[in-house]
Amino acid sequence: MIRLENLSKTYLLHGKRKVVADNINLTIPDRTGFAIMGRNGAGKSTLLRLIAGTMKPDSGRVISTGTISWPVGFAGSFHGDLTGVQNTRFIARVYGVDTTELCRFVEDFAGLGQHYNLPVRSYSSGMRSRLAFGISMGIQFDTYLVDEVMAAGDASFRARSDALFHERVKDSAVVMVTHNFNEIRRLCSQAAVLENGRLDLFDDVEEAIRYHHALMNVTG
Repeated sequence: MIRLENLSKTYLLHGKRKVVADNINLTIPDRTGFAIMGRNGAGKSTLLRLIAGTMKPDSGRVISTGTISWPVGFAGSFHGDLTGVQNTRFIARVYGVDTTELCRFVEDFAGLGQHYNLPVRSYSSGMRSRLAFGISMGIQFDTYLVDEVMAAGDASFRARSDALFHERVKDSAVVMVTHNFNEIRRLCSQAAVLENGRLDLFDDVEEAIRYHHALMNVTG
């Protein structure tokens, strides 16, 4: 379970005050698919970072009764001078999982071959994404966070990634930011639309999608 209590966040953008969260209250139950929609620049990714705990709110708090992933497939936190396997070992220790087991899983799933033992700074963006997705899927979380793109690579890797992700979230919650409405329909039973710091909640996903489209037509 994740609960947002009176969550507020603002920042300055080009000298103007940008409201991302304006006293938001929200509860996401266990084993629930929850989508966050909104126009580009509404602050969806920022809200996801607040939920993940990688960004602090101005006021309010986020309470969780279980483990929360970093955004699935996010490769921005790797240490470039460490190899893929060294980064994997480090993350395993941080999250308290079996180091050997996670390293073997990632080696097999990501399919990086000899590059797994080379510094991450030598990786292409696709290779970084494969490593990140493999590590994300190698650890079982109570809630998975998804920010748009989950996995890169050829069609075969994306298909395997998609199948594994959907297997993982059968017993976990997922909070996702995406413009892929088919994926929202497939995974989510609840949704919210973020606009000007306000989060409008919907128990009907189709109603949320219609509301999002209406806002897009107005702001467009």
